[in-house]
Amino acid sequence: QVQLVESGGGLVQAGGSLRLSCAASGSIFRLNAMGWYRQAPGKQRELVAAFTSSGSTNYADSVKGRFTISRANANNTVYLQMNSLKPEDTAVYYCYARIRASTALTDTGYWGQGTQVTVSS
Repeated sequence: QVQLVESGGGLVQAGGSLRLSCAASGSIFRLNAMGWYRQAPGKQRELVAAFTSSGSTNYADSVKGRFTISRANANNTVYLQMNSLKPEDTAVYYCYARIRASTALTDTGYWGQGTQVTVSS
């Protein structure tokens, strides 16, 4: 079994900062991709930032220059540093990882439980 555990959401004023963390645990053979998505009320879930399997990073245009994704490979953890937050960043943020489990022949996508980020104006 593989689990993703997120932390770090909360309420912040516009212009403030938050740092999200997501730790993957369980029978992990290889962590191929990992990142963050978000879903605002009435909207589709969208990519915020992610590491690809090659190690490169992708960012949504709306967060470039404000958000930074980083990782600690030793403990399968990914972070999202969010600066200069805006009210439109308000959403539930979900961690996503594509993982090859120890007993599997193919990759499986896993989602965290989500963490609420609310930015007040």
